[in-house]
Amino acid sequence: MAKQIIEVTMPQLAESLVTATIDRWLKQPGDIIDMYEPICDLITDKVNAELPSTVRGKLVKHLAGAGETVEVGTAICLVEIEVADAVESAVTPDEHKPDSRGSAASSVSSRPAGVGTSGGAVDAGSPMRHRYSPAVQMLAADNGIDLNLVAGTGEGGRITRKDVLAAVAAGTASVRSATGGAPAKPVAAPASAQAQMAPMDPTIPVRSSGMHLSQSPRIPSVEVEGQELPGRGEYFIDVTPVRNTIATRMRQSVSEIPHGWMMIEVDVTNLVVLRNKLKEEFQKREGINLTYMPFLIKAAVNAIKDYPIMNSVWAVDKIIVKRDINISLSVGTEDSVVTPVIRNADQKNIAGIAHEIDDLARRTRDKKLKLDDIQGGTFTVNNTGSFGSILTQPIINYPQAAILTFESIVKRPVVINDMIGVRSMVNLCLSLDHRILDGVICGRFLQRVKENLESYNMDTKLY
Repeated sequence: MAKQIIEVTMPQLAESLVTATIDRWLKQPGDIIDMYEPICDLITDKVNAELPSTVRGKLVKHLAGAGETVEVGTAICLVEIEVADAVESAVTPDEHKPDSRGSAASSVSSRPAGVGTSGGAVDAGSPMRHRYSPAVQMLAADNGIDLNLVAGTGEGGRITRKDVLAAVAAGTASVRSATGGAPAKPVAAPASAQAQMAPMDPTIPVRSSGMHLSQSPRIPSVEVEGQELPGRGEYFIDVTPVRNTIATRMRQSVSEIPHGWMMIEVDVTNLVVLRNKLKEEFQKREGINLTYMPFLIKAAVNAIKDYPIMNSVWAVDKIIVKRDINISLSVGTEDSVVTPVIRNADQKNIAGIAHEIDDLARRTRDKKLKLDDIQGGTFTVNNTGSFGSILTQPIINYPQAAILTFESIVKRPVVINDMIGVRSMVNLCLSLDHRILDGVICGRFLQRVKENLESYNMDTKLY
């Protein structure tokens, strides 16, 4: 059976992204790859992601090496496929130009044009036809859909989620082998990835520096360039794209936003008692740990409803107040901090927020986040107390107006009605954009969050 060499190109992962860096190749020349099987890991300035193959065949050659930054639409590798699996393509004269790296595909079509679900050819003037978003690729893989057989209705002929769902509803365009076999199934994660997603060893001792620190902090791992310099007590660490992005965003936040800072002390004794009573039953019923964060986020969201200016951004000649309350949750990994978003947090109960936190934190640490998961946040909450911190001055998550940290819960002697009692106390620290917010409004906001947290009691419902 005749063979054909085609190019796999760098997809446009988001509208604002024009480049991506290849972190490492998961497939090497000579390896057989299946449809939607990950072939490399990508690093962008927003999130890391795996690049799934859009064809089935044998990897012939890498056109970009690990660590190389590639523009969207640029070929990154060559794949040899069976002619029977390929589709006729309309090639413009420019696509026949020889590759500067001696590409073996200089005399063949760079990408096969797709056909609609009815079998008709898609317009050759669709430059976005083969730029699939991660959401579209995952949806197609889960439902066994061959994207080459789906008509794109998006801009430039791009395939959208609605197009894939329409193909699923029509019961057509299923991925099948050349012999008419069963639809292809998503490829199982490699053993290394499965090991990373394995639950923690329950024998690991629980730290006691904070009442809600449930595991030992992970030790960062870094890649060192070269050996330690002779006679000098120093070495070099390469700045990764993710670390460079964090540096850029933090510098932008500090240089553009005049930061103000406030702190309030909260008595969470009733909350501690409530959580201790419910956590075992919640674990058995829901399968996840009940932490203090869902209670804090619910308290903060209810306070934002009363003071919507906290949910805003600065736009030079106006202040834009966001109607949707989307909470960005700071999640630390070994080498970075990511802020996945709980969308429409005001429409969720405490149990629903707990599930969102568990899902986002787990997928962040397993590097399974999608771009949609980290976009659209309007207010940030961070659990700095998980490491025993009692006082923090956080940097605002640009371009939001404020960030709230939940410090470590500690038992302290407190004067109540002229009597001393031992209470569980916590500090809430707020950094604010002083162009938008002032002390009066932020003081009232923190007071409302305090009231909400202290109002939790044994009658509080999770659902």
